[in-house]
Amino acid sequence: MTILIYLGLGIFSGVLSGIFGIGGGLVIVPTLLYCFKLLNFPLEHSMHMAIGTSLSIILVTVSNSMYGHHLNRNIEWSVVKKLVLSIVTGAFLGSFVSKELSAKTLEIIFSIYVVLVSLKMFADVKVDRDFKNTSSVLYGIVGFIIGFKSTILGIGGGTISIPFLTWRGHKMKKAVGISASVGIPIALAGTCSYIYNGLQVDNLPEYSLGYIYLPAFIGVILTSSFFARIGAKISNKLPQTQMKRGFAIFLMVVAVKMILKNLEA
Repeated sequence: MTILIYLGLGIFSGVLSGIFGIGGGLVIVPTLLYCFKLLNFPLEHSMHMAIGTSLSIILVTVSNSMYGHHLNRNIEWSVVKKLVLSIVTGAFLGSFVSKELSAKTLEIIFSIYVVLVSLKMFADVKVDRDFKNTSSVLYGIVGFIIGFKSTILGIGGGTISIPFLTWRGHKMKKAVGISASVGIPIALAGTCSYIYNGLQVDNLPEYSLGYIYLPAFIGVILTSSFFARIGAKISNKLPQTQMKRGFAIFLMVVAVKMILKNLEA
């Protein structure tokens, strides 16, 4: 039964990655957490494993999404280069901070962040803005925040990078392509860190590589890789405003349920 959940999750997260330029972690993390609790994984490690496994999955998903956007000429590589170093620095630091936080604290932080993201997605109205020259310092600060936040929460950088890039005047499709590209260094740094941190922990489930649960990783990427490319094609054809509002409602329901469960515990 759990393998079917992993395969379905791969389809859903892959399409989301292609359409919105996000790694899919907003859906992957709570779904994996639910599966890991069903499998009776140690509660003190379940959230860290959901985050670590999510980042490893995102590494594959955004790579395919990036390739699709590259084919559609939606990536400005000069901007990607300005963000990479600070993103990697923030990602490494975020993963080590996450190691020191309890599973319950991470769940609450994740839930609150998802609520904020869903509210923004629902209310957001995209407008074309004039292009603005952006300093390397500003790129560095934003890149660090994106990397730090992403590895603490197990998600890609799209929830910050896309609004930032559109604010600086990049067209929405270009912003999505850039976001997919910077998701690769985020996920790579995060995956390596969660593997390293998890190798020092006892009582992890069988078939774990650090905080990465390999059966979930394999199950999800079997479908996510293919469907990320489909999502990239869909993003060029469908009205994203309506789709984002529907997705925002879904995220809100997931986040509220997680918050209520933690309050009851």
